Amino acid sequence: MSLPISLIEAIVGEQNFLRSPEELYCYSSDASKMRFIPEGVAFPADSAQISALVTLANERRFAIYPRGSGSGMVGGCLARGGVVVVTNRLNRIVEIDSDNMTAVVEPGVITGQFQKAVSKYGLFYPPDPASLAFSTMGGNVAMCSGGPRAVKYGVTRDYLLGLEMVLPTGEIIKTGTRTMKGVVGYDMTRLMTGSEGTLGIFTKILVRLIPEPQSIRTLSAIFFKLDLAVSAILGILKARIIPSTIELMDQATLCAVENHLATGLPVDAEAMVLIEVDGPDKVLDDEAARIYEICKKAGAARVETARTKEDRELLWRARRSISPALGRIRRGKLNEDVTVPRSKIPELIRSIRKLAEKHDLPIVCFGHAGDGNIHTNIMLDRKDEKERRRAAKAVEELFAIVLGLGGTISGEHGVGIAKSPFIEQEIGPGGLEAMRRIKRALDPLDIMNPGKMFVPDRTFLDGDFV
Repeated sequence: MSLPISLIEAIVGEQNFLRSPEELYCYSSDASKMRFIPEGVAFPADSAQISALVTLANERRFAIYPRGSGSGMVGGCLARGGVVVVTNRLNRIVEIDSDNMTAVVEPGVITGQFQKAVSKYGLFYPPDPASLAFSTMGGNVAMCSGGPRAVKYGVTRDYLLGLEMVLPTGEIIKTGTRTMKGVVGYDMTRLMTGSEGTLGIFTKILVRLIPEPQSIRTLSAIFFKLDLAVSAILGILKARIIPSTIELMDQATLCAVENHLATGLPVDAEAMVLIEVDGPDKVLDDEAARIYEICKKAGAARVETARTKEDRELLWRARRSISPALGRIRRGKLNEDVTVPRSKIPELIRSIRKLAEKHDLPIVCFGHAGDGNIHTNIMLDRKDEKERRRAAKAVEELFAIVLGLGGTISGEHGVGIAKSPFIEQEIGPGGLEAMRRIKRALDPLDIMNPGKMFVPDRTFLDGDFV
């Protein structure tokens, strides 16, 4: 059935509905690099317009695909036909309540900009996805985004108090409370967090804030054995020190970054660990000194402590250069965000090394070691059919390894299209059917972001795209 173009334009305005091939192309991809062309792109101004669009979609049977900035890694916002609903016109910080340490934002607010806004009140919104400079709060809630600070502060769901949202049938509802406590009825807020646009479109987001840390101390440590690096990480946590960040880079990552930057990184080392602690000045010097000693005792070949902001930026330079550095290895990659118990990290990375040898592909590991979230980048040239097949097989074997270690196939990216063939392996057929029942109950016509999570789709593994 063709789109009711005149009715859509009557809701959002002709200037806020795109249909030309060039415009549709701009909204056909995300950070996964998969590409699907929608039939139209709408930019509603408020919850009433979104509700009217969704109601019309139910009446005329066309699909709705919610979208923020398109920074997701799993194709969660991509449309096969239908209408992409972009929420970036809903971009107001509605309220910052410094007394109760809460805030209300619309879904199009950029995460990093929101963090700067609350910082002016001495407050802190900790979730820090790598895309925070351009990703939206709505997208972060839809995917339950994490980031390096999760080891200490948790992820998006840990700061979410409530939502205003449009259900797949067009009704506008509110979930949650402004209070820290609230146990009336089902926890709809938690259900919607991480629902990947399949259960509705957020129009307002209520979050809690915390006091902003006074200061930060940053250290880096070089280890010639990976097991020693993990021993140091566990030693820090066992010492009841909870860093805000513990980032790990394996030997393949160090080689890639050194090839890119040429700053003298030790490419014969098996791991580099970047550690940050934050909080009151009075305790940070002591914590930093204890971390230094723990790392040296664990066998670190070198430990550096940043004394100034410039020193800190220098230590972070290698971590922030990983993405451009990987581009020099291969033209493409399968970026997996597997997560295992922290003590299993050495076993995971050793298994990944064997996968790399078995399938003759570079595999680079780095990420948030403090919470066991290791970004596993299988490097390939997607134009090479043989490499694509080997990479797809490596992903399948990687997920089996991770689940065998008691881990999860996605720590922060979500399922979307990319991981849809594997979701049942983790949650089982009963769990998957329970989720499908929830989807059918709230979206009986399958209007909202169809084809995601519950429908196995191997495009990410087998598709020929850049």
